[in-house]
Amino acid sequence: MKLARFKANDGVHIGRVEQDSIVDLTAAGFGTSMRALLERANCDFSFLRDAGEVSVPLADVELVAPIDDPQKFLALGMNYKKHADKAKAAGVHVATTQTWFNKQVSCIAGPYAEVDLPRVSERLDFEAELGVVIGRKCRHVKAEDALDVVAGYFVANDVSVRDWQMRSPTFTLGKSFDTHGPIGPWITTADDVPDPQALDIKAWVNGEIRQNSNTSDMIYQIVDQIAYISQVFTLMPGDILITGTPDGTGIESDTYLKVGDKVRVEIGNLGHIENTIVAEAGA
Repeated sequence: MKLARFKANDGVHIGRVEQDSIVDLTAAGFGTSMRALLERANCDFSFLRDAGEVSVPLADVELVAPIDDPQKFLALGMNYKKHADKAKAAGVHVATTQTWFNKQVSCIAGPYAEVDLPRVSERLDFEAELGVVIGRKCRHVKAEDALDVVAGYFVANDVSVRDWQMRSPTFTLGKSFDTHGPIGPWITTADDVPDPQALDIKAWVNGEIRQNSNTSDMIYQIVDQIAYISQVFTLMPGDILITGTPDGTGIESDTYLKVGDKVRVEIGNLGHIENTIVAEAGA
């Protein structure tokens, strides 16, 4: 099942994507909050399979971020083997444990929204990443049980301002500029993703492929990630995790995004997002 948020005449609705159309779940009485819907579902979305009667063509609606108000937006650094090997070869320190950082939730943007080139930097980079949405409240999750707390998956671009990222001991500032968290195009529920560690992950800039890998190349698998961070704090329905990026980002070749560039990220059968780089307003 694919769950999305989209703009309607009276505001943002939630819906179920069915091939080339979207069934309006808000019109069916399921509210407007994706986070509330995830909490209600508790990782079981069977009650939504036949819900809703109002359907509109997908091409006629504007999709927005599938969830815009998570309590947490967490990201894992240096989690693909080839990416880590290239970093080591370049003299970059690569930690021997999971390295997590926050992206502030205010950076979340839609799957096809514009992404700002900040007025304070020209070192803007892209990172294709698999996103995970937590579906139930959990703490101290065992790795063997970790996929049971996952509601679904989405496509993400961990947009990074590299000079700001390196200015402090944590990456948060360089990872949290407004518009620098495009996600979507929808949440594909976990029951439709048999193996999240077997998904092709690709990124293009202006039609040229820059990243081409598979989630099997992760150093720490999703189950290990959830087991690790749930030792620290309670994960809540709607919390989102992005799980690292493969090699091929701009920092590796010292080439950065410019105004007018188009970045497309595609993962397996989860769909794609595509964002155009624009000058920050007032820049």
